[in-house]
Amino acid sequence: MKKLYFLSTCSTCKRIINEVQWPQDIEFIDIKKRCIDLDALEWLKAKLGTYEALFSKKAQRFGEVKQNISNDNDYKALILSDYTFLKRPVILYGDFYSVGNDKLAVQQIKDRFNSI
Repeated sequence: MKKLYFLSTCSTCKRIINEVQWPQDIEFIDIKKRCIDLDALEWLKAKLGTYEALFSKKAQRFGEVKQNISNDNDYKALILSDYTFLKRPVILYGDFYSVGNDKLAVQQIKDRFNSI
């Protein structure tokens, strides 16, 4: 897989995208137009151990749904039902993957792609 899932209206995603020298073969996917696919979600879950690790608790609607979350599959269902619940950006490129925009993740993205 060579995909970058992002939200086109997210200023943090835009900043990260502009700061990195992306390879030409990476596919940019705006999650507002096309949600993350099940294969990519399952692959990431296998790497990270939980769907919760892929879930954005900063999402505006989190307050509405948090009382309904009782297990990891609830996180999966929410991510697949509403793009805002996916932590972003998500990068899948060969054996490299990254989820979210904390300082360490952004630095790892830059280290991986700006050195190509």
